Amino acid sequence: MENRQNWNLLRQTLLNINFKHMNFRYKHSFLIGFALISLSACVTKQYQRPAVKSENLYRDVNTTDSTTIADLPWKTLFNDPALQSLIEQGINGNLDLKQAIERIKIAEATLQQSKAALLPSLQGDLSVTDAKQSASAVNFPAGTINLETQTYKAQLSTSWEADIWGKLSSAKRSAYASLLQSDAAKRAVQTQLIANIANAYYNLLALDKQLTITEQTIASRTKGVETIKALKEGAIVNGAAVVQSEANLYAAQVSLPDLKRSIRETENTLSILIAGVPGNINRSTLDNQTPYKNLQTGVPAQLLQNRPDVQAAELAFRASFENTNVAKTYFYPSLTLTASGGLSSLQLKDFFSQSIFYNLVGGLTQPIFAKGQNKARLKTAEAQQQIALYAFQQTLLTSGQEVSNALYAYQTATQKEAIRAKQIASLTKAVDFTQELLRYTSTTNYTDVLTSEQSLLAAQLSGVNDKLQQLQAVVNLYRALGGGWK
Repeated sequence: MENRQNWNLLRQTLLNINFKHMNFRYKHSFLIGFALISLSACVTKQYQRPAVKSENLYRDVNTTDSTTIADLPWKTLFNDPALQSLIEQGINGNLDLKQAIERIKIAEATLQQSKAALLPSLQGDLSVTDAKQSASAVNFPAGTINLETQTYKAQLSTSWEADIWGKLSSAKRSAYASLLQSDAAKRAVQTQLIANIANAYYNLLALDKQLTITEQTIASRTKGVETIKALKEGAIVNGAAVVQSEANLYAAQVSLPDLKRSIRETENTLSILIAGVPGNINRSTLDNQTPYKNLQTGVPAQLLQNRPDVQAAELAFRASFENTNVAKTYFYPSLTLTASGGLSSLQLKDFFSQSIFYNLVGGLTQPIFAKGQNKARLKTAEAQQQIALYAFQQTLLTSGQEVSNALYAYQTATQKEAIRAKQIASLTKAVDFTQELLRYTSTTNYTDVLTSEQSLLAAQLSGVNDKLQQLQAVVNLYRALGGGWK
């Protein structure tokens, strides 16, 4: 009876000791966990957008109005049905855009892979091993043991790395930033595609207009040659005037092949943009085009939200920032837990009875000497992060420059259009007056007619370029502000 009481007392004492030990262990584990989380926050940093100066990006433009044409749908800005059809074909079929979409799929797969890295791995193994030992290599009499054995084994094994320092989480955030970057790059391709199609379309209309003007000039000069020949027969002009009029006609005719070649090349360019084979492009005329007038730019800070290439540059910096976080974690120990278990037996008939095995291993690996790999990895990541920052800043500055250039190009084209109209009107009168004077007075030289006709043709062709500059300036401003993807 006394022995039983002593045993119970000893058992209670041991239980109390274990309970206290368990409380100490749990408290100790909690403190260790809290310390690891705190240390993780010291190793990896949280991303913050770098400070960028967006003020005064638009030269000579001071406004606080946030209204911008970048928010307009592209169909509102481009109301020509033929141009709208081309843009739709480009968005649906352009091969550069399709490549950008495939890059998004790659980035999505990379993100899923980085997420899966936080989970434990699981492998299955099923094997049969036949082994035979040499009779001369064992210290047993012959026939006393079986030298040949078969081992049947089926097991599952798993491994899990604890994300103590935030390496896996930073890698996941880097992959997510890369996914967003690829999506922004796709939208940047789309905005550039719309601008390229519109600019090529307007260029094609301008070439058509120049071809029409040149053909009209050729028809007029052909009649002029006949008139000069008649005047020579009337002894009003000499043979030199006839030769000069013919040369003036040939000067207009020789420009036709280059204009037709440019038209064909522009049609081929548009065909490539819409992922079609080279061919004729259905189109309107330059005279039917009216440039968009209400060119509101908003404030420069909106470029950070509206321009996809600016967004892509910032996301590239963000991905490189997280890669630097990952590089820092390689200097700290990693905790890996591995486990395996299954069935193993020398006899197939005993495979499912008393053949269970398992093992569990926890390992802490601290890098001591890695031949400079960790230092090189961190130095490379930091340099790449700095390069990405500079690229982000450069992209933002370039976007402001493009907005300023496009807006000023529109303003100068509008100024030239008004002056050019007066110039063409004056030169038209000059041609009419000199031709009339040539018929009725010998004081007028054909050189005066020649000069006025050449000046008129040059002014008419330049007037087409003025209209083209207006239209393309609107397109470039729309793209520079980040329009075309919303």
